[in-house]
Amino acid sequence: MKILLATALLIAAPSLVLAQTAPAAKPPAKAASAKPAAKPSDKPRGPARRAAAVKSVEETTPIDDDPNVTLSAEDLELAKRVHIGTFPCELGASVTVTPSDKRPGFFTVRSGLMRFRMHPVGSRTGAIRLEDGRAGAMWLQLGNKSMLMSQKIGQRIADECMSPDQATFAEELKRNPRPSILDAAPPAPATPGTGPAPAALPPAKAE
Repeated sequence: MKILLATALLIAAPSLVLAQTAPAAKPPAKAASAKPAAKPSDKPRGPARRAAAVKSVEETTPIDDDPNVTLSAEDLELAKRVHIGTFPCELGASVTVTPSDKRPGFFTVRSGLMRFRMHPVGSRTGAIRLEDGRAGAMWLQLGNKSMLMSQKIGQRIADECMSPDQATFAEELKRNPRPSILDAAPPAPATPGTGPAPAALPPAKAE
């Protein structure tokens, strides 16, 4: 009996040694987490930044709801700079601006079935701004485009509207972008002869 047990142990011993010395299996490597691709910057630059800033300011400026409007001499002068006619806008919309025959400085602004009676008001940004106080609507005219907005319902009725002059100006901006007032001014070039004096050379050693 002892001989049989000894023989069995001798046979099983190599298997036990191999089991103890075999290296432990490594856990599967984690897949490298994919980094999200960087999104391209959609912030407007240059003249587009200034136009966006002007729109933002004018949209939040309250519309005067006084129906008894009396235009000043400055308002009448501003009215002379308003583009009139029918202007194509984005998404197939259009806006028609017609001066009043009865009251100088007043305009009829139409878009689709909507009709507004507007007059110029002072602008915080220097843009040309027409308002209909009763309807809570505004026509904002920039150098390269215009927009029609209703503050009453809180949305733009028509945007990217362009008269022929504005379309020409917009093309000129594309060819020759103008520096924006929101961009930092480049450093002034150094004037020759006004820079710092060169460092003095060390004295030569006597031989």
